[in-house]
Amino acid sequence: MAKTNTADVGFEKQIWSAADKLRGSMDASEYKHVVLGLIFLKYISDRFEQRYQELVAEGYGMEEDKDEYTSQGIFWVPQDARWEAIASNAHTPEVGIKIDEAMRLIEKENNRLKGILPKNFARPEMDKQRLGDVVDLFTNINMKEHGDSKDILGRTYEYCLSMFASSEGKNAGEFYTPACIVRTLVEVLKPYHGRVFDPACGSGGMFVQSAKFIERHQGRINDISVFGQESNPTTWKMAQMNLAIRGIEANLGEANADSFLKDQHATLKADFVMANPPFNMSDWGADKLQDDVRWKYGIPPAGNANFAWLQHMIHHLSPVGKIGMVLANGSLSSQSGGEGTIRENILKADLVECIVALPSQLFYSTGIPVSLWFLNRAKKQPGKTLFIDARNLGTMVTRRLRELTEEDIMKIAGTYDKYVSGELEDEKGFCAVATLEDIAKQDYILTPGRYVGIAETEDDGEPRRAL
Repeated sequence: MAKTNTADVGFEKQIWSAADKLRGSMDASEYKHVVLGLIFLKYISDRFEQRYQELVAEGYGMEEDKDEYTSQGIFWVPQDARWEAIASNAHTPEVGIKIDEAMRLIEKENNRLKGILPKNFARPEMDKQRLGDVVDLFTNINMKEHGDSKDILGRTYEYCLSMFASSEGKNAGEFYTPACIVRTLVEVLKPYHGRVFDPACGSGGMFVQSAKFIERHQGRINDISVFGQESNPTTWKMAQMNLAIRGIEANLGEANADSFLKDQHATLKADFVMANPPFNMSDWGADKLQDDVRWKYGIPPAGNANFAWLQHMIHHLSPVGKIGMVLANGSLSSQSGGEGTIRENILKADLVECIVALPSQLFYSTGIPVSLWFLNRAKKQPGKTLFIDARNLGTMVTRRLRELTEEDIMKIAGTYDKYVSGELEDEKGFCAVATLEDIAKQDYILTPGRYVGIAETEDDGEPRRAL
């Protein structure tokens, strides 16, 4: 993971290294839940212990009163589930049984966590010696050296998610969107307050970055309401834990569910919709949804869900709502299956505010280049669309992975801000503003390169030799 996205990964790396020893013959997708479950257990135990000591200091004997915790948004942790009970059994053969039992006790006492926590620590293939070593690491580390317990465990959860994404490669797309892409969406949309929705929420990264954005700008996390949906059951559980560790109250539906076939937020009109839906999904239930109210701009083709996702999000927009989403580049120019007509209709409705072409190799799960689409029901520059060609941005952090730096993210967001305020000048090869008439001349194709042109090369004064 690149240093640009994490201020200090010392503790996170320690946890990851220790957790990696646990893996043995276990599949990365399995042991991911073991590690993330332990981080979560430590987090809620720490929060409980902090409040417990405050109540002891007050001297009224209220430290075992459940209401004194839940009234402050702190999960109630029964005595046998507290970290000290886990730690004291770290190097016994029963450590896995103790952790599983702790998870069950916590679920029983906290409705929000029912059916969410992993309970697979006692299985035979789990190396109990190594499991005890990881418990020891959590027990012995001095959290205060690394910052606030909530913050460091939240960062550790996020760091481990990214490392698991790296390990799982192609399958990582189900739960993880690289932080630099999420950050770019958030910096452009600026979700200070209102309803935030992600209909393909994975492990909840869009919401975590939205909360961080609010914190950076001295806002209050309670100023946003969070709604999400996720079809994969284990990923849905990960999202619940990820948001709980960050103190984010979220409505992710009663359970995992398919956004197209079982929309759990059917009446929601969101102020901000942010998503990285599965690219070019072919089996999405088109045959069951031909007359769906969401297809205002045209029926999406059965073989590709890209424009089904886009229209699903438009359907959920408030009258002043904005969308920031990731789509495969084919959606910029495809004419097959009626996609060209749908794109034209969305453009004629004056919804497309900005298109950003991103460089390739930003994802663990695929090397294909993608683009960011920003739509807005209340555009400050009606009749116009901003195009940004950011394909030359980013830095290779491994042989296979590129990352947008802080400077890159701010360049994109700053360009958008200038456009909205009417102060932007076209920059050949990077950004250009086009009218609907300009776009119509390009057959409603939205590839940024068509509009921004090629950057001029500076003359270095050296004479050119004829070949």
